[in-house]
Amino acid sequence: MAGLLTVITMFFRDLMLFVSYIKNNAFPQPLSEEEENMYLERMAEGDKHARNRLIEHNLRLVAHIVKRL
Repeated sequence: MAGLLTVITMFFRDLMLFVSYIKNNAFPQPLSEEEENMYLERMAEGDKHARNRLIEHNLRLVAHIVKRL
């Protein structure tokens, strides 16, 4: 039972941090279409930095979807 309580507490703590992050508009600006295409091509070639860059710049979209749920 204590393990479940710990997991629930950690979940809510992480959720609150995420909501705080959203409210502070701390997200990077979306990539331009050209930049996104470039990073998609580089990611297809195995560039992990490009993959991370795409993820970071799409967090705003993820947050928008989560807020609507």
